[in-house]
Amino acid sequence: MNDALKNREIIIELQQYGNLVKVSAVDALTFTEVSIQAPKATAQSIMERNVLMRLEYVMRKKGLIA
Repeated sequence: MNDALKNREIIIELQQYGNLVKVSAVDALTFTEVSIQAPKATAQSIMERNVLMRLEYVMRKKGLIA
């Protein structure tokens, strides 16, 4: 997990829609939620890494993390 998100409770959910997977991540403290889409064949670890990177970006942009 990214250093900025270390020691935070992050909930990750994967939902398959046909050939796509919607990956959502929610920070339990701030309730900040982001989601991405990926092809079904993408490795789960890559999908999770990408959604965490997006969550970190959004939280930094909102000033929730340094």
